[in-house]
Amino acid sequence: MNSSSSAVSLQYSPLEIRLNNLHFYAHHGVLPQERVVGGRFTLQILLVLAPSLAALEHDDLEGTVSYADVYELAKEVMAQPSQLLEHVAARLLQQLFRHFPQVQRATVEVQKDNPPMGADLRGCSVRLSATRAEDEV
Repeated sequence: MNSSSSAVSLQYSPLEIRLNNLHFYAHHGVLPQERVVGGRFTLQILLVLAPSLAALEHDDLEGTVSYADVYELAKEVMAQPSQLLEHVAARLLQQLFRHFPQVQRATVEVQKDNPPMGADLRGCSVRLSATRAEDEV
């Protein structure tokens, strides 16, 4: 086997960046008590970007999205109380697309870990996806 230092020409598929199991204490809920006392929430974030040679072959952060920046944005969104998880998910998607022009598609899942509904369950969640509009690409 002949190993060479020359790069092989590849056609990359879209890049997926996932932030898994982000935990927050926040004040979302329909019940007044939820907005006063708060509760634990877990986020899943999936970002889909066009593959960037800057990131993939040249190790340059400018060609991708910083996980730390995504986390800070999620933290800001989670700090703003909402009644509905649907509203939280939509606000987070809006901010992700606004702050990261590289993102083509995104999916967020917002889970209320212990909803006050008298049921024995691990949580209730809302998952919402969006694609950047063609006129913004």
